[in-house]
Amino acid sequence: MTRPTLSELEAFRAVASHRSFRKAADALGVSRSSLSHTLINLEKNMGIRLLNRTTRSVATTDAGRRLLERLDPVLRDLEEAIDGIADERGEPAGILRINTNRGAGQWLLGNVVPTFLARYPTVELDLVSEGRLVDIVEQGFDAGVRLAESVPQDMIAVPFGGSIRFIAVASPGYVQAHGQPSVPDDLTKHICIRQRLPGGRRYRWEFSRNGEDLSIDVPGHLTLDDNALMVKSAAGGLGIAYVPDLFAHEELERGALVTLLEDWCPAIAGNVLYYPGYRHVPSPLRAFIDVLKEVERQRSRA
Repeated sequence: MTRPTLSELEAFRAVASHRSFRKAADALGVSRSSLSHTLINLEKNMGIRLLNRTTRSVATTDAGRRLLERLDPVLRDLEEAIDGIADERGEPAGILRINTNRGAGQWLLGNVVPTFLARYPTVELDLVSEGRLVDIVEQGFDAGVRLAESVPQDMIAVPFGGSIRFIAVASPGYVQAHGQPSVPDDLTKHICIRQRLPGGRRYRWEFSRNGEDLSIDVPGHLTLDDNALMVKSAAGGLGIAYVPDLFAHEELERGALVTLLEDWCPAIAGNVLYYPGYRHVPSPLRAFIDVLKEVERQRSRA
């Protein structure tokens, strides 16, 4: 049997963990055809099938599962050893993969990323923006960014950016034509721009005042899955939107939107960067957290 190379073993672990050649190829930064060829050679040289493939899925065989169970901690130890060497030379290096929602991604790009990249030129930052909440460990990310209320309890969380308010907004023209809702229940008589969540479920607008919480499935002819598009649609007079305040800031400033139901829209805990506390924290992630905290200290003093 020809002994497998380290790159072949890493390729197998990626495919077996992601259960997808496409996701594994994206994580490794290689083409799917190249990754498939690597796995075929690995199985041929080892003389045993490690993966069962169909047109829609990939799963480990019994032999593949046993190999992954032994291989995964070994490769993790190797990664930690390499990170340890980077720590000794005092210069973080390698790839830092962070999964984030779009709003937080925009904030990080404007406030943290420029300083981080300038300070650590040997780090490659892979920032993936998507709406759905993913398992960052399973998907091969070093950290994730989401609203504090959405983060699993077993994660270490670093808050940033301050609190967030979800606000109801509409164009002055819409308000002039249809009036303003006085309480959330009035929305049932209005035209609303509804939101489809990443999992496919339609979002019920949530309001709170003096300990009273309401959840309303608002009516409307338009459903969108992007906050920026909802803001644009509301500014165009298509109805009332319910969005995080940071997305509506510019349109509110120039008078294209006005806020509604102000006293029913309290602030909530904002975004956090989170990562598993039971794993070794790679030096690029520690460096990113340091810059994030530095930015936050400057923001709090401003």
